[in-house]
Amino acid sequence: MTVFDFDIGILGGGAAGLTVASGAAQFGASTLLIEKERHLGGDCLHFGCVPSKTLIRTASVYHLMKNPARFGLPEIEVRPVDFGDVKKRIQSVIRAIQEHDSEERFCGLGVKVEFGDAFFADEHSVRINNRTWSARSWVIATGSSPSVPQLDGLDKTSFVTNRELFSLDSLPKSMIVLGAGPVAIEMAQAFSRLGTKVTVVQRGRQILSREDKDVADLLMSVMISEGVVFQLGSAVVAVKDQGSDKEVVIKKSDGNILALRAEKLLLATGRSANLDGLGLEGLSLDYDKKGLKVDGRLRTRHKHIYAAGDVTGEYQFTHAAGYEGGIVLSNAVLRLPRKADYTLMPWCTYTDPELAGIGMNETRARSAGIKYDIWLEKFSANDRSLAEGHDAGIVKMLLDERERPLGVQIFGPHAGELISEWVAALNGGVRLTTLAAAVHPYPTLAETNKKVAGRFLSGKIFSGRVKKALRFFFGLKGRACG
Repeated sequence: MTVFDFDIGILGGGAAGLTVASGAAQFGASTLLIEKERHLGGDCLHFGCVPSKTLIRTASVYHLMKNPARFGLPEIEVRPVDFGDVKKRIQSVIRAIQEHDSEERFCGLGVKVEFGDAFFADEHSVRINNRTWSARSWVIATGSSPSVPQLDGLDKTSFVTNRELFSLDSLPKSMIVLGAGPVAIEMAQAFSRLGTKVTVVQRGRQILSREDKDVADLLMSVMISEGVVFQLGSAVVAVKDQGSDKEVVIKKSDGNILALRAEKLLLATGRSANLDGLGLEGLSLDYDKKGLKVDGRLRTRHKHIYAAGDVTGEYQFTHAAGYEGGIVLSNAVLRLPRKADYTLMPWCTYTDPELAGIGMNETRARSAGIKYDIWLEKFSANDRSLAEGHDAGIVKMLLDERERPLGVQIFGPHAGELISEWVAALNGGVRLTTLAAAVHPYPTLAETNKKVAGRFLSGKIFSGRVKKALRFFFGLKGRACG
């Protein structure tokens, strides 16, 4: 019987890798965790979720300071943003969270942590820092990096991605954002609120292409009202470095050519899996630029080598990476066959208002050939929303032919929190009647969830047939007015 140095080895110290390492060690498995960067935490902690949400909150507060009249308050003089101070706050939040993802904490759990560039020497061994370590099972959780498109002149033009964005020395006067996915839209709004003149360039005809267009357009209208400029249906022809400014030449859908200029150019055009330099060529694994190919149990062609997180190219969310880490734990450590199920994977874009969802939206339902009905509830009809100054937004519920929820999208204040009620309801098989009958505290935003379920049920409860039956049995007299 082959003797290995470790029961399980993990490449990558982000959400997926840390989940596997923590769980495996606590189950009693000898665990090796390898991270190429200087600290654990992955892209989310250092260049993604944490710094971006910190910046978004800072931008939101500044936006409120500039608009006191909306809340019946006197106008005040608001000084320009010192991005150096913003950067300090971002780093302080990262440091606080870093303590939970430290080498010391994981060593305390029993995990051996190594830092450096590792590559597979064979299907059971990796080489790092001039030493070879073997493990019975391996997990590739190396994450993803910003994808840099092939554009004429880009190789001679300076640009930033999410890796450099949060450590800028000063707030840019202007910025062109290439792409209109969640990262692009979140950062476009945040920097615009801080005082940057922002233009978003998108090849497609809508922002957030995976969302329903009607909901995405609601968000875009809010951002336009705040000063963000959108160039949709626009292909980038060339990029030029003009010294202090960057020039982006675009071709509109009508054929017109337009030259845009800005101080900074932000690339947010997608992600590529971090697979280079791992020695995968010698393992005969199936992969492409998008990610590693895995089966339902997240196994590669070698059944003892797993992949989790962004590196699979499936759902590039931190919570998805943590979920996949749990799937790997079940299969690799506990030997309990378990497949990943993304049917009820929630998501959220952290703009203001936020846009969150779970299950199918119209776009996915149509693609799957599923018939559905739509039920809407507006935040303008929610008392708490109006009291807090939010009148934009909707809850959009899709029901299948058997009147069961296919999915829910929420565009409104704290949508990421509000969708959690639907996460619990859909995962728990809670009936719409139960949700509609549940007592929610007043006034709360969550009442909107109750109301959209109630709106569907009211058509049945207050139907003509029910009224007719009640008149027959109880002698009700009907309308008293009109």
